[in-house]
Amino acid sequence: MDESGIGELLVRLRSARGSVTQAKIAAEYNEVEGSSVPTMTGKEIGRYEREVRLPSERTRGLLARVFGVDSALLDQAHAVSRRRKAAERGKASPSVPMAETVPARREVASPSTCALAADAAQSARFARFIASTNSDATTVEQLDADIARLARHFVSRPLKELYAEIRELRDETFELLRGRQRPQQTSDLLVAASRLCGLSAHVCLDVGDYDSAGSHARTAWCCAEAAGHHGMQAWVRSVESLIAFWNGNPQRAANLARHGLRYSASGSLGVRLASLEARALAVAGDAEGAAAALVTAEQARDAMQEPDVMPGVFCFPTAKQLTYAGTTHLAIGGRSHAQQAIDCAETAVDLYRLAAADDRSTFDLIAAHLDLARGRMLAGEADAAEVLLGVVLDSGPGQLSASIVNRLEALAGELGAAQYRGSPRIAHLRERLVNAAVPAKLPAAD
Repeated sequence: MDESGIGELLVRLRSARGSVTQAKIAAEYNEVEGSSVPTMTGKEIGRYEREVRLPSERTRGLLARVFGVDSALLDQAHAVSRRRKAAERGKASPSVPMAETVPARREVASPSTCALAADAAQSARFARFIASTNSDATTVEQLDADIARLARHFVSRPLKELYAEIRELRDETFELLRGRQRPQQTSDLLVAASRLCGLSAHVCLDVGDYDSAGSHARTAWCCAEAAGHHGMQAWVRSVESLIAFWNGNPQRAANLARHGLRYSASGSLGVRLASLEARALAVAGDAEGAAAALVTAEQARDAMQEPDVMPGVFCFPTAKQLTYAGTTHLAIGGRSHAQQAIDCAETAVDLYRLAAADDRSTFDLIAAHLDLARGRMLAGEADAAEVLLGVVLDSGPGQLSASIVNRLEALAGELGAAQYRGSPRIAHLRERLVNAAVPAKLPAAD
């Protein structure tokens, strides 16, 4: 039986075609996939061949079509690589609840006709009450469409274009909930309110107002909990984790992300929460826990069976996952992790550049450039780092969120270390970073 891993097999299949490059294989993959936004790059093919990452079942199926082989061949090699990386963990069987005892039946007197009529009248009054409603299916449908549009635009447009509309739509939803509607519409409105409060929290987070962000996040949690929507509860925990992280409490950020993983949720939420936990643990000094959380994030990506319901800030694309992974590797430290950070950041930048304009997260693209610059600086490639930082510094103050400002200040501090002293070039670059690190301001309420 062939015990080759997936990386060895992919190298062998590519070599069998002659001098075909990894970039060529990626191009053929994107053509076979037929997506409007290319998702594969030559660097990613290289990571599969080195087994830095293992391809998901869907990816293996597409690669099998590219190479003209049976997908079972790739699945077998994938299983070999899996066995080499980690042993399977057993799952505890759920306990069986004890049977409840059934009380003995009692004989009761039949109600009178008068009592039945009075009871029916009370039921009719309630029917008239619930028939009076301030919303309908069309109202909820339009609300969801508006939220989806705002969520998608949030990642790529200036906050001043969206802040007022998010606030107004959120307040309108609150007013609808203060009225009367059918139970399902109430649940739908609570989910909409949770999403809009989550967007409000992100606005505050991006400008560095962590107290206000926390207030919005708590309201978002209350709405999600009242609706019984586990997906939104998991997503709100991810927002609270972000708030704690950028407010200087990485351990709490890791705990919140881990708590969010308790809720069953579809789409990329598991990837988001595990990535948040990894980054927070790395900054908190738990390198082993951070590395394990990165593996959890990759497994969650491979296990994804359904797409995200909402776009933009509510989803967690591969490019964003790689951006977080790059930051995590840099925080863990060491030469090998620095190289992994460079690989992750380069791929993230490539994927964001290939994405549609509305799907290109401005802040995450800047963050990936910063991580790539830090990695190049650690590798002794000051020229490359300066070029990458130039991209960030030329973005303009409107593109610099509070988290980006924090990163700029941290990098400026690193460039003040002893090994960089005496270099006028580094001193000038550090001065540019300090001057660019101006906190963003909340848009005027009126």
